[in-house]
Amino acid sequence: MLYYERKFKKKGFNFIIGVDEAGRGPLAGPVVAAAVFLKAINFTNRIDDSKKLTPVSREKAFKEIKRKSLFGLGIVSEKEIDRINILEATRRAMQKAVISLTNKIKNSNQFRIHIIVDGNMAIDFRLPYTSIVRGDAKSKSIASASILAKVTRDRIMLGYDREYPEYGFAKHKGYPTKEHRDALRRLGPSLIHRKSFCGVG
Repeated sequence: MLYYERKFKKKGFNFIIGVDEAGRGPLAGPVVAAAVFLKAINFTNRIDDSKKLTPVSREKAFKEIKRKSLFGLGIVSEKEIDRINILEATRRAMQKAVISLTNKIKNSNQFRIHIIVDGNMAIDFRLPYTSIVRGDAKSKSIASASILAKVTRDRIMLGYDREYPEYGFAKHKGYPTKEHRDALRRLGPSLIHRKSFCGVG
C-alpha cells in the first residue's frame, strides 16, 4: 500500500500527506477528516480502509498511527453541513485537516509537499494534490487518515449517545439504519440531526 507514496517521492516530493473523511452518509453529527504524514511505514496493527476493520482493530491501529505520524483533524458540524451542503462541508473538513497538519511542520517551506486524497473531489488545498478513487484501500497514508477520521467521529457520536440515548447513536453512529429511522419517526430530529437530509426534517 505504498505505491503512491513511493511514486511521488520519486518525483521529488519528500512530504506525502494522505487525506480521508468519515461521516458523509449519516443523518446526524459532524463530518470528520484527517490528514496524515507517516513517519514510519512498518506497523504492528493492520492498516487498511477503516470500513474493513473491526472497532477493536481500528482503536489499536488509531493509537499506533498517532505514535508513528504527524496528523491533523478537521471537523465540520451538522449545522454547517445544513448551511453549505455535505459535499462542501467535506471539502472544508479536509482543508481544515491539512491546515492543522501543515501548521505542525517546522519550516514547512523547506519541504516539497504532495497530498493524496481518497475519492475524486476537486479541493482547493493551495498545494499539489492527487485524488485516488478507493485510495483508502490503495495507500497506507490514506488508510491511516481513514482510521483516524473514523475513530474520532465514532468517539464524538458516543458522546452524543450519552446526551440523546433514545436515538441509539452508540450503535449506528448516526447512519440511516432501520433502528435510527424508526427513532426519528417516533421522536423527531434532535439538535444534532442534519435537517437538510432526506427523512430528517
